Amino acid sequence: MIFEETEISGVWSIRPQEHADERGSFARFWCEKEFEARGIKFSVTQANVSLNLKRGTLRGLHYQKEPAPEAKLVRCSRGAMFDVAVDLRARSSTLGRVVTAELTAENGYMLYIPKGCAHGFQTLQDNTEVTYLMGEFYDPNLTGGLRWSDPLLAIEWPIDPPVLSDRDAEAPLFDRDNPPFA
Repeated sequence: MIFEETEISGVWSIRPQEHADERGSFARFWCEKEFEARGIKFSVTQANVSLNLKRGTLRGLHYQKEPAPEAKLVRCSRGAMFDVAVDLRARSSTLGRVVTAELTAENGYMLYIPKGCAHGFQTLQDNTEVTYLMGEFYDPNLTGGLRWSDPLLAIEWPIDPPVLSDRDAEAPLFDRDNPPFA
């Protein structure tokens, strides 16, 4: 795997190294040793799949609060998506900074998002499937979110208007003076 640091401390863009021959190809998208070699301590507790029927579907910006914040490894297993991470850690030099990446089934790119960051994505094709490896068990009592259209974050989503849930449409704005992760 090829790891590239992003503008947000702890957020990594990861590209599997594909090995191809006349039969097809093989690539590893998770290896604990390779992650640890870069200082990333990530234990997978569950794996999730999100199927998004319509192009323009936007999910996020979501995070899980203390005492069980989530880290996640996100990849597009079918279709294409615009992926977003936002740093919400009070002590981070990149607090409030946004990183984006285009993840597709074809390019195989992934985004590793550490604890203390929000995550969201918008689908670029119908029937886009997103696979997540999660570093914490989901707890519905700890869910949090930020508004996708927050002017302070100024995310340039590729498709307007998006397909949104009521929850995401009504999420609170980012409060830089009181970030969710102290």
